[in-house]
Amino acid sequence: MFTRMAKLRLLNAVAPAYFFMATVITFILYFCLFLPTIFPGVDNTLKGSTTLHVLAFLFLMFNALGNYIMTIKYPAESANESNVPVCSPHCSDKVDAHYLLNGRHFCKLCKKVILKRDHHCFFTGNCIGNKNMRYFIMFCIYTSCTCLYSLVLGVAFLTVEYSISFENPLTFLTLLPLSTGDFFMGTVSGLQLFLVLMLYVWLGIGLVCAGFCCQQVLLVARGQTWCQLQRGELVNSLSPWKNNLKDVFGTAGS
Repeated sequence: MFTRMAKLRLLNAVAPAYFFMATVITFILYFCLFLPTIFPGVDNTLKGSTTLHVLAFLFLMFNALGNYIMTIKYPAESANESNVPVCSPHCSDKVDAHYLLNGRHFCKLCKKVILKRDHHCFFTGNCIGNKNMRYFIMFCIYTSCTCLYSLVLGVAFLTVEYSISFENPLTFLTLLPLSTGDFFMGTVSGLQLFLVLMLYVWLGIGLVCAGFCCQQVLLVARGQTWCQLQRGELVNSLSPWKNNLKDVFGTAGS
């Protein structure tokens, strides 16, 4: 148990650093490589298109970062409980948290009592519950869109700069191993290999965030949490799915 908790605490510290590093790298690549190469700005007719691309990228990026900050700023902890509860030796939950009463969980990583705990997000370093669920879902949506948008621009940059064709569907599957082999043979530059690697990073993060988003929206609509699903608890919500979504996302103007 101690070894597993140590691994979870290490992951809880490394994951946010990984997210910020990927964000900074994406920002630098977009403005220093993708934008000048794909949209050189020689023709005045491209200025409108370039402006739209910049605005779209900044919109997605700042919304992702904004919801990330809001997820951390509004934790799901219970403000009325300051005492750390003692975990029962017969606790059936996983090592990172255990169930108390009335939908409350004690997270051993946060060391706080969480209201309607869904799961512990390592990328934000805190638990996702009733207070920050909507920010977490919006964070997943905008992060997924930002990564997939960066993926498209990365493919366009490699096509323009290195004449790599992606017409064959198998190109993307074999691009990384072939580029790695060519790098060690000295026929591919380190920058090209790094950009190819970033394509897979963007694809991976984008698909994971999209999957998280779909899962969380489905659970919210059912009035259920991931903790309840893991414990095998079937929740028969008396509220319609629209009301369950309103409880998390609020109404227009709220």
